[in-house]
Amino acid sequence: MQIVEFGAGTLRFLDQLPQQAPTKGFLWIYLEREKLDAELPALQRAAQSLGGSPLLDLHLKDLGNRSHPSRYDYTSIYDLVIFRRLASDAEVNVEVGEVEAAKNKALGAFGRIRTRAVGFVVFDRLLITVHPEGCFAARSFIERYLQDAVQAEALSAAARSRLPTSSADLMLRMLNLVVDSYLDLRKELSAELDRWQQALLAPSTGEADWAALMTARNALHMLQDLCEEQNDAMQEWLDGQREQPPPWMTQAERDSLLARARDVVEHIQRVLHHVNRMEQSAETAVQIHFSAVGNRTNDIMRTLTALTAIFLPLNLIAGIFGMNFELLPLTHQATGFWWTLGAMGAIALALGVVFWRKRYLARTGR
Repeated sequence: MQIVEFGAGTLRFLDQLPQQAPTKGFLWIYLEREKLDAELPALQRAAQSLGGSPLLDLHLKDLGNRSHPSRYDYTSIYDLVIFRRLASDAEVNVEVGEVEAAKNKALGAFGRIRTRAVGFVVFDRLLITVHPEGCFAARSFIERYLQDAVQAEALSAAARSRLPTSSADLMLRMLNLVVDSYLDLRKELSAELDRWQQALLAPSTGEADWAALMTARNALHMLQDLCEEQNDAMQEWLDGQREQPPPWMTQAERDSLLARARDVVEHIQRVLHHVNRMEQSAETAVQIHFSAVGNRTNDIMRTLTALTAIFLPLNLIAGIFGMNFELLPLTHQATGFWWTLGAMGAIALALGVVFWRKRYLARTGR
């Protein structure tokens, strides 16, 4: 359990819980989900003494559920926000048991998308966060604030003012970092999807990897549902802040908090827009692929039809001279065979030239 006390432009790391929350600041208690049961008595004491209310059993179950979807809930004392963050590569490797195999596979990055639930309990002067083990979001903030605390004397007052001013402000900063990880992921997914489209539409492509496409589409659908859940949770929290703002906040702090919350919602909507665009791009690539296959089939059938038309008069001549009549022109002449063969060749050559000029034998494929 990590305990950080934020004051008026300052912060400090504590070894044990204080008796009361700071009058001009707030406390941040960070713990990992795997240690929630062991730290639960101390956590409940902190919630009662520092926040004014213990955590409900239902909310404790939500915090301990690693598969819980993004959602928002509240009581008269605190707010509960569950938000799903993107799992790191190390966490995915432990779960699926593969490191490089998925990266080298077609659309492998889509199959490696996994998420983890992060819980936030927001009191007026207390923030409790429950993270998966080794959570990059909490670790980055801990390292950043630890560095600030070590270099506190060297930092100016202007630099210190960038610290969060409230527990809700710190929560929104973490959520913004979580959503930005999805924005960073879109570059990798877009590049992978572009490579797959180029391979799919290449002239020498073999059988398309439709299993990889289905995996990618399922991952995009999962991201779409995830973003919608995140957006609903943040919108509900934002509506609650507008309807019942904290009475101790100044108007400037309230406006800044709402602006940061709207920024998080905007980032979520950007991720959702990009997911929809990638899904449409995949659908378009599939349609273009089938159109190209149909076009190549039409080229083959046109060529075969032209060749059939060339040999059709030759078959007619051969059929005529194959009749069982006693007297046929050229049948009893020594040069009759060569004259017939030459006429057939001339007819075939003339038809070939005509069809070539009409582009019946030209290749229009890529």
